[in-house]
Amino acid sequence: MVNNIVEKIKDWSEKTPNTIFFDEGDTSFSYSDLEKTSHSLAAYLEEKFDNKDGIIVYGGQDSRMIISFLACIKSGHGYIPIDAHTPKERVQMILEESNATCVIALDEWPLEKVGPKIIERTDFNQLIEEEKQPTLGNIVSGEDIFYTIFTSGTTGKPKGVQITYSNLESFCSWMTKEFSLKHGQRFLCQAPFSFDLSVMDLYPALLTGGTLVPMEKKMVESFPLLFGSIPKMALNVWVSTPSLIEICLLNPDFTSEKLPTLENFQFCGEELPHVVAQKLIDRFPNAVIYNTYGPTEATVAITSVPITQNILDNNDRLPLGRVKEDTRLIILNEEGSVLSEGEVGEIIIVGPGISVGYFNNPEKTEEAFFLYEGEAAYRTGDAGLIKDGLLYYKGRLDFQIKWHGYRIELGDIDHHLMMIDEIRNACVVPKYNKNHKVQQLIAYVVCKKMINDDEKETISYLKTHLLESVMDYMVPQRYIFVDTLPLTANGKVDRKFLINEVNK
Repeated sequence: MVNNIVEKIKDWSEKTPNTIFFDEGDTSFSYSDLEKTSHSLAAYLEEKFDNKDGIIVYGGQDSRMIISFLACIKSGHGYIPIDAHTPKERVQMILEESNATCVIALDEWPLEKVGPKIIERTDFNQLIEEEKQPTLGNIVSGEDIFYTIFTSGTTGKPKGVQITYSNLESFCSWMTKEFSLKHGQRFLCQAPFSFDLSVMDLYPALLTGGTLVPMEKKMVESFPLLFGSIPKMALNVWVSTPSLIEICLLNPDFTSEKLPTLENFQFCGEELPHVVAQKLIDRFPNAVIYNTYGPTEATVAITSVPITQNILDNNDRLPLGRVKEDTRLIILNEEGSVLSEGEVGEIIIVGPGISVGYFNNPEKTEEAFFLYEGEAAYRTGDAGLIKDGLLYYKGRLDFQIKWHGYRIELGDIDHHLMMIDEIRNACVVPKYNKNHKVQQLIAYVVCKKMINDDEKETISYLKTHLLESVMDYMVPQRYIFVDTLPLTANGKVDRKFLINEVNK
């Protein structure tokens, strides 16, 4: 069984054993350490769990998360990353949905210690020091599941997107060939490992003998801390959503003069606004800037384009790029017919990066995944067109949005709002800015009763309760209290009407 990703990381552990793979200061692990520790943990997992079921890895921006990922893969288990900032209720839902065989808890596990075996940090630290050798007889390869990332679902339950080794190998091969990467670069590692944007820095860095440099959540939430830390990171490759770079550009010192090593920008997760790209080119005239596109279900990204001044001068709304060599893009109309170049329809992705589907969810899998001319295909729900070989985004066909790079099903937030006793009905809608980007989440709410008959107190109450069950970026910023919600002809809440209302 062949796993070229594991083999390449092993090669770096032999060629450059002392290179740091994850920069945590004095306690940093080298590539040699990565190989030895992941081997030791893999040997334990191989011995204790003889199935192919997934293993939850719970924690933050930590080198031990990566050691755990590799150990899972070496022992024949796909991993399921959960960020330590995830609300307890959501952790519980993922645990129940995932059918995980084991949990590696590198931060304090928030649930009762019942069910699958839980390897806590103290146990973990002992296991990685044992210097055991796994057989690698069940190493993840071919169509085995490499990782499962749980995304927002319309019913309030997360959906587990399963990515195989073959899916990831297709992505990594493209990244290492097409994105101007060099050996030994320092990569920004900001996206939580439970967000598939993290895969864009994690594996390209490890496959090129690079160093991942963490940017923790607390840093992003504090401008002084963020602006003061970036110069010390000595980054070469910047991977993030456009939202993060917008924040960084507020700092006048975010320039090539102050950050001379920063030479490669890669954006995914949401649309790159024209004004942001122009500022970045002005500040970093010699850097390469890649705009990319792709849903989690197609393995991170499937198109790319270097953003140049010529592209900016000729496009008000930036292209998403050309599709990677082993993949096809099809634009379909509502009747399922293929549209010609320049016509807007649903973006269909066809190729080896397409997920095998949602874990244990055949109904949702059947809705989104199908065979197109004998190849795996995915219905994105995104509207787009192709012009001169470049893909252009034209918005969502349904009510799934991107907010700060995170994909959110609006119905997911509705569901959790309506679980609050005081709420009779709710509908969350996005407000867009002039760059067609979500600027604000607005909740229309029908209350059974206000808290102490006070609107402000009720809003505070709703936000507090939502934070117990959804991620912080899913909590609406504005609340409009109404007696009833508008309905469509078939009796459903008319979300389109409300979206039009807030975006007049």
